[in-house]
Amino acid sequence: LFLLLVQPLTKPYRAHPPLGSQSPTLSGVRRRRLNGGRHRRICSFLKNCVCPPLLQSNPRMAWGQGARRPILGLLSRAQRQAARGYTSATFETHLSSNHFAQNGMIRRRFSSEVPASEQMNLIKQLRERTCAPIKDVKASLVSCNWDIEDAQKDLRKRGVISAAKKSSRTAAEGLLAIAQDEKRAVVVELNCETDFVARNDVFQYLASSLAKMALSAQDPGKLVFPFAPAYLENMSINLDHPKLSGETTVQNAVTEVAAMVGENVKLRRGFMLSTTGHGVVSSYLHTCPQPGLGRIAGLITLEAEDSSASLDALKRVGSSIAMHIVAAKPLFLSKELVSAAALENERDVLRTQAESSGKPQMAIEKMVEGRLRKYFEDVVLLEQKYVVNDSTNIKTLLNDLSKEVGSKVTIGNFIRMEVGEGIER
Repeated sequence: LFLLLVQPLTKPYRAHPPLGSQSPTLSGVRRRRLNGGRHRRICSFLKNCVCPPLLQSNPRMAWGQGARRPILGLLSRAQRQAARGYTSATFETHLSSNHFAQNGMIRRRFSSEVPASEQMNLIKQLRERTCAPIKDVKASLVSCNWDIEDAQKDLRKRGVISAAKKSSRTAAEGLLAIAQDEKRAVVVELNCETDFVARNDVFQYLASSLAKMALSAQDPGKLVFPFAPAYLENMSINLDHPKLSGETTVQNAVTEVAAMVGENVKLRRGFMLSTTGHGVVSSYLHTCPQPGLGRIAGLITLEAEDSSASLDALKRVGSSIAMHIVAAKPLFLSKELVSAAALENERDVLRTQAESSGKPQMAIEKMVEGRLRKYFEDVVLLEQKYVVNDSTNIKTLLNDLSKEVGSKVTIGNFIRMEVGEGIER
């Protein structure tokens, strides 16, 4: 400590001794800085000063007759070093004097520069671990003295703050994920800002994991169970991915992925579809980057009255109808389920269109009824023409299936979902 703080800055430059030997003078530190060499100043130990009484009593005091710089000036120099990429201490030296014995001890930490090749290797490793932008990776490594474990923790802290700032952005892209067993199927929507992130393997892994976790949750006992993000956010999820692993909550997992990809990521909604008795759940996904993921999803349950009916036939036809649902966009299962408000609104629109033709009132009513049948063919699943064979409709397809299995087959429920629907872009 005497050599560092007491030796005058005007002393001639001396060669830097080997690491662990007698420390260089401050003039040597200053000379290396002025020469612009690869060696850096070693004053960072001042940041770790554990002798607060000295600074509190007289922070600008100088120790010894030769010291020309006040303590605060040296501290300022040390703080500037932290941003230049140094590792801390490979060894420690404890110095004491009568004053230190009374007031505490100063702990010196020597620093040495990390070679450029090792820096690039550390950046690459941390980038592979976290998927964070290179700029953030390097900043965390520098602030943590190139300690990769501390830098990874620092990145997570930065990510939480960054994700909170981005939470107000519109996230209308993303993926739908489906998980199902013999009696239930779950579809969840995970949103992001761009389709580029939707192709990210970590984002896709999280979407699949959320669907599987929702399927394994307690059965709510409902045939159709819509759920909001709050239903899953506090549930525990076990992740096993090279870049995303460990047990955490759903909310924390979504936040961590948002930090990795640099966008607003959020769990928007989900549905669980179940069948009772003798039936099957079928699904179809459109635009699949991998099995179980897509941008448009169709789910349907088919149920047979006779328990001896072949489930294989139900699964085959169920998959075809699920694909039809994705393509035809039905809104109602049957005409009886069309809401009175929607039906009355459509009648008014059709009547206004017919009256503009100037025909008699009786002809207008016939025109309205004819066009209303066309409306049912557009929005009612059982009345729609089958997309695979437009010479028949879904109702006829079910009748043919009932004859094939020897038991009446009905549609229990269906769901159609599309990424970003209803979000104002």
